[in-house]
Amino acid sequence: MTEPTCPGPDPDPKRPALTLPPGACDAHCHIFGPTAKFPYAPDRTFTPPEAPLEDLQRLHGFLGFERAVIVQSACHGTDHSALLDALSRGSYRGVALVRPDTPDAEIARLHEAGVRGARLHFTPHLGPAPSAETIQGIVDKIRPYGWHIALHVAGDGIADHEDMVRALPLPVVVDHMARVDLRQGLDSRAVTALRRLLDTGSVWVKLSGADRIAVHPPELGDAAVLARLLAEHAPERVVWGTDFPHPNTHGFMPNDGDLVNLLAEIAPDEASLRRLLVDNPSRCFDFQ
Repeated sequence: MTEPTCPGPDPDPKRPALTLPPGACDAHCHIFGPTAKFPYAPDRTFTPPEAPLEDLQRLHGFLGFERAVIVQSACHGTDHSALLDALSRGSYRGVALVRPDTPDAEIARLHEAGVRGARLHFTPHLGPAPSAETIQGIVDKIRPYGWHIALHVAGDGIADHEDMVRALPLPVVVDHMARVDLRQGLDSRAVTALRRLLDTGSVWVKLSGADRIAVHPPELGDAAVLARLLAEHAPERVVWGTDFPHPNTHGFMPNDGDLVNLLAEIAPDEASLRRLLVDNPSRCFDFQ
């Protein structure tokens, strides 16, 4: 393992003022390593500090999460050993990185373990975007299992790929509020496209990554305004996650307790908070 190319999370999370409902789900988080057991992919584009499952479990216990969706990181590539180990050790679901040539038996093994989605990256820092042929090959692999496509875009990406999203024959879960550029306002091309896609009934949005889209961090109010707008626009198709341990974050590193407290602005009453953290993730990620 070489030296990390990005920082680790804030080691001192604040105790949230907000009490989470029973069964609360962190719908977007990652684990890294330990590399002695689960080495990083040789062709990775970044090297994070180790953040094994035990670190995630301690954080969840501190914040009040009882369930989680663990998203396979690009730094582990298509080796899902760390994810599979984690899925066997808690109330978790997973999102995988698969290819058209991933063996059918591997897809079946991932599904049995609790994987319910495959992630597509359209962000240059994680490598080249998948071609239309690659996307179709992945869809063909996962469609028999009813998985969703997890879509990672940024800037105007959600608008650029709107037609592709509409054509997919599977549910789509958009990561991090599509990482839109909030400097362009709430009526921007990207936000408008995101709202149109929510109207299709087959697209979900993760109201995570407030720190990634806020214009003037550590002030996150503008990101919370967008999150609440989306939650009110499609209350049954939004979920929320910490994004721990915040990979590829440079400059401002959010405190996970502060992110949880931001939920009071996004889902300001008990019913909406339960829907966001409990009911919606249960349906979206097939929790039993």
